[in-house]
Amino acid sequence: MTKKFYITTAIDYVNAEPHIGHAYQKIVADTLARWHRLLDEDVFFVTGTDEHGKKVQRAAENTGKSPKEFVDDVSKKFKDAWTALNINPDRFIRTTDEDHKKVVQEFIKKCDKTGDIYKGEYKGLYCTDCEAYFTEKDAPNFQCPTHKRPLENLKEETYFFKLSKYQKFLLDLYKKNPKFILPKERRNEVINRIKEGLKDLSITRTSFKWGIPFPLDNKHITYVWFEALINYYTATREKGKEKFWPADVHILGKDNTWFHCVYWPAMLKSAGIKLPKTIFNHGFLTFNGEKISKSLGNAISPKTLAEKYSADTIRYFALRQFPFASGEDGDFSEKALIDRHNNELANKLGNLISRVSTLTEKYGLEKTTIKKLKIFPTKRKVEKHLENFEIDKALNEIFAFIDKCNEFVQKQKPWETKDKKVLYELANAIKDFTILLSPFIPGTCEKIAKTFNFKIDIKELNNPIKVSKIKKSDILFKKI
Repeated sequence: MTKKFYITTAIDYVNAEPHIGHAYQKIVADTLARWHRLLDEDVFFVTGTDEHGKKVQRAAENTGKSPKEFVDDVSKKFKDAWTALNINPDRFIRTTDEDHKKVVQEFIKKCDKTGDIYKGEYKGLYCTDCEAYFTEKDAPNFQCPTHKRPLENLKEETYFFKLSKYQKFLLDLYKKNPKFILPKERRNEVINRIKEGLKDLSITRTSFKWGIPFPLDNKHITYVWFEALINYYTATREKGKEKFWPADVHILGKDNTWFHCVYWPAMLKSAGIKLPKTIFNHGFLTFNGEKISKSLGNAISPKTLAEKYSADTIRYFALRQFPFASGEDGDFSEKALIDRHNNELANKLGNLISRVSTLTEKYGLEKTTIKKLKIFPTKRKVEKHLENFEIDKALNEIFAFIDKCNEFVQKQKPWETKDKKVLYELANAIKDFTILLSPFIPGTCEKIAKTFNFKIDIKELNNPIKVSKIKKSDILFKKI
C-alpha cells in the first residue's frame, strides 16, 4: 500500500483580497505536499475559500453585488494568487460548493443524533468582523480585542452545540497525542484555557440569510465557523478520495487555534468521525515591519510580488527566512528578500549552475566514481527536519551542500585542469541537490533538470547522470 498524506490549509475568508500573510501558509503547505509526492506517497493537498457569513453579506452590499457574485470574484483572486506562486492544490474548495452544503447538513444530523444539539437563546457581545461572540472577560472595554471596534449587544434564538460535554475528552486527547497541537506553546495555551471550563457553542444565526440552511430548522442558517471547519472532511467525501481522511496535518495561523483545536475535534467526536493527526498553528507575518492590513495600504498582493521578484524568490525567502516550526511571528522585509535573492539564489545557486554548465559545454563529462559530493547524509537531515516542520533548517542543509559544491569547484579549478571527471562529479551533485530542492523552488529546479538532462525523481538519487551534451544554462537569478 502506498503511504497517503493529506494536508490542508485554512480556507481564506473572502471579505478582502489575498496578501502575503495568506501566501506564506500556502507556500509551506505546497512545499510539504511536493515533498511527500517526491517520496512517492499518495498526496492530497486542499486549500480554498470561506464564503458565508454576515461580514461577506455586508461586503457584497457595499460593492452593490449579490453575495454570490462577490464571492465568485474574490475567490478567483485567491486562485490566481496561488497560481502565480506555483502553488498547486489538488482541490480548491469553496464553502459555496454543492457537495460541501450536503456534507455539512449530514454532519449536523449526526451531531443531533448523538444528542449534542439543542435550541436556546443567545445573548452576548458580538463582533461581525470575527463572526464571533466575546465574554466580558475577553473584551473588558466592550471592544473587539482584534479589530478594536465596539462590540454589538446581540440577542437571538439559536441552536447550541454541547461543547461543554467534551472538556475531559479534549484534555485526554492532548495528553495522549502531544503532536495533536503544534507547536507546544499553542498546546499549553489551549489546555490552560479549557481547564477554566467550556461553554456550549451557538451554531446558528437568524439575523441574516447568507449561509448554509440549518437542516433541523429552516428559519436558521448554520454559523459560518461551524460549517467552514467541515470543508476538510467534505473534500474527502468525493469518490476515490475517502482514503485520505483523517488529515495528516492542518496548517493554520495562530488566530485559528481555538476553533480548530477545540471546536473541530469535539465536533468530529460528536459526529463519530476520526480526528486529524496534527494541527499546526504558525505565527503571523508583518510586511516591512508593519501589520498587514488593507487600511494601511500595505496588503500587497502575492501576484504583484511574484511579478516583481519571481515565484521562486518569494517561495525561497518565505521558507528560509522564518522559523516555521517555532510558531513565532516574522517580518516579510523586501530588503531581507533582496539580500537572500542576491547572496544565496544568485551567487551560490545561480553561479554554480552557470559555471558548471558552461565548463561542461566546453569540455564534456567523463564517468568516474563519486567520492566527495555524496548527497545521502544531506537527504537524511532534510527528511528529519521536514518531519518536524523545520522548513528553514531543511533548506539550510541543502544550501550547505551547495556551498560544498562551490568549494569543490574552487579547489579543483576545472577551468584550468579541463578535468571531465571533476565536472561529472559536479553534474551528479547538481542533479542530487536539485531533486531535494524541487519542492521548495519547483520552477528553477525544472530548468536545472532540463539543462543537465535528468528527471526530478527521488529514485534518480541512486542513478548517475547520463554522459550527454550539456549546453550552458540561462541565468537563473538576475541580481536585484
